[in-house]
Amino acid sequence: MEFIKLCYHFSLKIKKIGMNAAKNRRKKRVYRAGTNMGKYIVHLSLVKRQSMQEIILRIKYTEYESIAHLPEKDNVLIMKAREAAENAYAPYSGFRVGSAVQLGNGVIVTGNNQENAAYPSGLCAERTALFYASAQYPHIPIIAIAISTLNGTAIPPGIAKPCGACRQVMAEYEDLAGKPLRIILDSFDRVLVLNGIDSLLPLRFKKEDVK
Repeated sequence: MEFIKLCYHFSLKIKKIGMNAAKNRRKKRVYRAGTNMGKYIVHLSLVKRQSMQEIILRIKYTEYESIAHLPEKDNVLIMKAREAAENAYAPYSGFRVGSAVQLGNGVIVTGNNQENAAYPSGLCAERTALFYASAQYPHIPIIAIAISTLNGTAIPPGIAKPCGACRQVMAEYEDLAGKPLRIILDSFDRVLVLNGIDSLLPLRFKKEDVK
């Protein structure tokens, strides 16, 4: 018999004894189980078990030197995201973000960040676009999203990275679409393209986790 608890397991050595042996009390801890088959003494020995292993998660993306090298559809989506960023409402941070979402029917929906004096009341560009797309086209899958940023009037050199909340929302719509979401992240000197949200949000929260 073997019982497992946390990082240890107990090896149970069981010996059948007679009725008289039950009187022989030992200092070691003894467990007795009464059955119609007699009595048993169970000696517990604690044995440490190797219960840790290192697991490496890998992500994959394609890096382009500029939008000129992107496939035509991705290029169009990036340009739409850049246009959306210009109209962002960001009076507090000055950091403007634009997002363009490609639907399965060919429609492109754009959104930008909307800031608020009460900071938690604002909304990121990605969720603005995704929620609008879902509200207006509820049964059309979302197949791609492009994200671009403007720091003042210039596109910054750093890659446009969605926050954790936006990544989780992207994951939800990827699951609804039933296929990997194409994610295009813009910057001044390069563009990253990822195929699927797991490359942005490994070990993500899934709908199965709430069942």
